[in-house]
Amino acid sequence: MWSWVLHRITGIAIFFFLLVHVLDTSLIRVSPEAYNAVLGTYKNPIMGLGETVLVAAIVFHALNGLRIILVDVWSKGARYQRQMFWCVIGVWAVLMLGFAPRHLINVFSNVGGGH
Repeated sequence: MWSWVLHRITGIAIFFFLLVHVLDTSLIRVSPEAYNAVLGTYKNPIMGLGETVLVAAIVFHALNGLRIILVDVWSKGARYQRQMFWCVIGVWAVLMLGFAPRHLINVFSNVGGGH
């Protein structure tokens, strides 16, 4: 059940991110100044943490989607769905451990205008 819930939550979150992304990117056609102002608001540690959450959601959603495909097309998929879920969690954790520290170091090393 948790796999189902997390897959829906991450899917909805990714959808809303993409909606906001399309809207803020479309500002360049309306007003380059407004576009630059919006982008400027994104350059803060809170948004950096948000980027980490976004990447975590995308990676989980993608890996769990592959698990769902295996459950659907592999004759033994339903039998091993629980083990595959824990494999998804393990691979997700390894990938996030590779991404998050480096990303967050970059986010917080730029606080206060540092380069």
